[in-house]
Amino acid sequence: MKVAVIGSSHGGFETVRGVLHDFPNAEIDWYEKGDFVSFLSCGIELYLQGVVKDVNSVSYATIGGMEAKGVHVYINSEVTSIDPEQHSIKVVDVNNGEETESKYDKLVLSLGAVPFELPVPGKDLKNIYAMRGRDWEILLKKAEVDPDINNVSVIGSGYIGIEAAESFAKAGKKVTIIDQNPTILGTYLDSEFTDILTKTLEDHGISIKTSQSIKEIIGNDEDKVTSLVTTTGETIPTDLVIEAAGIRPATEWLKDTVKLDSQGLIMTDEYQETSQPDIFAVGDATKIEFAPTGTKKLIALAPNARRQGRSAAYNLNEKRRKTTAVSGSSALHVYNYKFASTGLKDVTAKKMGVDVESVFLTDDKVPASNNAKVYFELTFDPRTREVLGAQIMSKQDVTANINAISLAIQKHMTVDELAYADFFFQPGFDRPWNVMNIAAQKAQGKLNK
Repeated sequence: MKVAVIGSSHGGFETVRGVLHDFPNAEIDWYEKGDFVSFLSCGIELYLQGVVKDVNSVSYATIGGMEAKGVHVYINSEVTSIDPEQHSIKVVDVNNGEETESKYDKLVLSLGAVPFELPVPGKDLKNIYAMRGRDWEILLKKAEVDPDINNVSVIGSGYIGIEAAESFAKAGKKVTIIDQNPTILGTYLDSEFTDILTKTLEDHGISIKTSQSIKEIIGNDEDKVTSLVTTTGETIPTDLVIEAAGIRPATEWLKDTVKLDSQGLIMTDEYQETSQPDIFAVGDATKIEFAPTGTKKLIALAPNARRQGRSAAYNLNEKRRKTTAVSGSSALHVYNYKFASTGLKDVTAKKMGVDVESVFLTDDKVPASNNAKVYFELTFDPRTREVLGAQIMSKQDVTANINAISLAIQKHMTVDELAYADFFFQPGFDRPWNVMNIAAQKAQGKLNK
């Protein structure tokens, strides 16, 4: 069996690993448009802040290491078309434009996504960067130490935008965050958390401008960015713009090959197979089942792509295992604060039209946190009493609690079960009632009124 895998990030890498494990006699062709395989964009912050010194170490694998396992690795190779009936693909060498054709028995698409570009005047000026991919990472690192770059504007306040803002602020730049949403990190946290994080960022000199977007980007005679004009009419001096306002799937070239939804995402079944037999798709260009609601949605997280990649590999010859539903669990830090969330929050439930209730508590009696305050919110279904989500934050790392909530969501646990769930107790680590127990007991009280 000949398996072709297009794309070498999280989903593509996991697919190749899965095929090596499940079909050791398969012939594997692995295609990457760039000149580097398995780069981890989620590790950019570590490189920008000096935690990781070598940019090439921010990856899962090397070309030599994969070839030693029998994988045929093709870099600088862009797949431009697919013929499902002939089971063939056309591949263009990005260096010389030479086109070749290759056959496959099974094909896995791990196309990923590209940063959303601002559709405004001036969008083609110089010094507009993205926070995604190895090439951008190298340019961003150079920008951190560029004496001509003093004012940095970050468009978008999701995880990527916050990472960019903190990194450049620590590098001594004057940073402004601009977001059309009313709060920062609105996909991940409710206002009880974002109010604290907003003040933290502002205390470190970062300016935050929400409920507005970019109207125009202005440049000089050298076509370099000099300022931004927002929809409120404000002009912001800017030497560098970092676009972090979301992503779009890199699937335009596939619209006549496989079924795409209205967002351009590749439609797959529970086994990762597309509308075409023998063609599978994984990663940020697909949707995945969201455990709290049972519906499919885009949740662009590395673990999800890897789950899908493993499923695709396992199901190549036979539909043997459905991809596990996920809760969208993730974590980040903002200076000294470390936080994590999973499932539904008040803000996301409202957008999705899901009726939820939540309880919020502040706990400063947890020995494991060295008496630092722990902020915790539990979200649940007021009718079924099922746990639907949670958020946690502290200056100490208590984020692992979210893993337990994610499992509770997957197993449809109720707040009544969580209220008395068994979590370990040791005075130096925790108290007899874990913060999750306390929140669930508070939820019981709210529901039983």
